[in-house]
Amino acid sequence: MKAENGLAVITGASSGIGAATALRLAKAGLPVALVARRIERLEALAEQIRFGGGAAHILPADLSIESDCARVCEEISALGGAQVLVNNAGLGWYGYCAEMPWPVAREMLKVNVEAVVQFSLNQLEQMKKRGQGHIINVGSISGSLPSQGIALYGATKAFLDNFSTGLYRELRGTAIHVSVVRAGPVTTEFCAMAAGRANGLHLPTERMGVTPEAVAERIWSLIRRPRRVTYIPRYLAAVPWLELSFGWLIDLLGPLLLNEQET
Repeated sequence: MKAENGLAVITGASSGIGAATALRLAKAGLPVALVARRIERLEALAEQIRFGGGAAHILPADLSIESDCARVCEEISALGGAQVLVNNAGLGWYGYCAEMPWPVAREMLKVNVEAVVQFSLNQLEQMKKRGQGHIINVGSISGSLPSQGIALYGATKAFLDNFSTGLYRELRGTAIHVSVVRAGPVTTEFCAMAAGRANGLHLPTERMGVTPEAVAERIWSLIRRPRRVTYIPRYLAAVPWLELSFGWLIDLLGPLLLNEQET
């Protein structure tokens, strides 16, 4: 894919996977549109991309606000539409679901689910008019492995898996591709931010994981060779079978890790 193929839009671009993906795609020659709340970080990232010879547009938005999402969709259209849409923005939270404040849950649903659908449907309409495009949804292995402490987060990622697969099958035989990234732990500020939300606990995986750059490289490989799903690391492809075979054992363990933080 060359720059003349069009714009790459990355949500959650102010840090972590989003920022690494923006840098990787810009390095490959794609103009990028950066979507996130933290304007200062977007400006710094855009300056870095431009210094390296790339093209970057800043589209600040709070994706938990529907009107912000609608405005960004209009701004993307004014830029010619997304050739590649990377739905990366997402919120996490770890703890007993019964102790999760509704405002936190509502914000997670809006960012992890509603914004993804709103962006996807808007850009899919334009991709169909152009006859080509690629939607990449950054999910999580937790969507295939319901786990203690991330009941709602895992459910949003399971939605993403189902949504992505359904779209993929609808669009088979066209030049519009849909992919989902099922990533394990990634070394970003995601865990620290999750723990900082009301009643949140520290995720047991916060010191584990692959780098954001590794995920960005895999996203670039999906653009070059589209496919329905990719696992990061690859061995996590066994996780759905693990749940089918040993889900009963996970049931027996109950809230073991959560209890450890409570004591």
